[in-house]
Amino acid sequence: MKKIFLIIFLILGLVSCSVYESFVNLSRLEFKLGNINGFQINGINISNKSKISDFSLQDALSLTSIFTNGNFPVSFTLNVEAKNPNDGTGGYKKTDATLKSFPWRLLIDNKETISGNIDSPVTIPGTGGVTNIPITIQMDLVKYFNDQGYESLINLALTLGGKEGSSSRLTLYANPVVSSPFGDISYPGELKIVDTKFTR
Repeated sequence: MKKIFLIIFLILGLVSCSVYESFVNLSRLEFKLGNINGFQINGINISNKSKISDFSLQDALSLTSIFTNGNFPVSFTLNVEAKNPNDGTGGYKKTDATLKSFPWRLLIDNKETISGNIDSPVTIPGTGGVTNIPITIQMDLVKYFNDQGYESLINLALTLGGKEGSSSRLTLYANPVVSSPFGDISYPGELKIVDTKFTR
């Protein structure tokens, strides 16, 4: 019986070490906000525009009309860059990671807006390279910025998704869930993801 208990103890110890190693490896994933693609206001693409005067008369009338009616629907793709440094160097085992879930919430100018999750799992190879995670955003800016006028909302949209647009005014909070041979591993808390540096 003592031998049996010893064998069980050793097996549990090995499993525990493997689980811990998997957690350490997978928790080294890093994330950063990338660029914004396909920004549209009520179906009007603004990716080639940098100022209000770039809109055609017809588009300007359409946008003025929806704003007057209390709406300002926008849609775009926010690209999150993920890096897996587990490439087999630096004492860490080469490990590919599968991001199973990525519940997120989006802040614009530090104001809480919408939340969501990825549509399907994303594999992040253990190469040290960058994998893009596209997140589709659909929201009504008036709902969150009803204290701003028409020009302010247009300029906000152009700053994010126009010709010179960037994700610098966005902050994404996310709680990654990564698959492992021992089950899903959830991060202990939310990550704050910005465009200036990779965070983990």
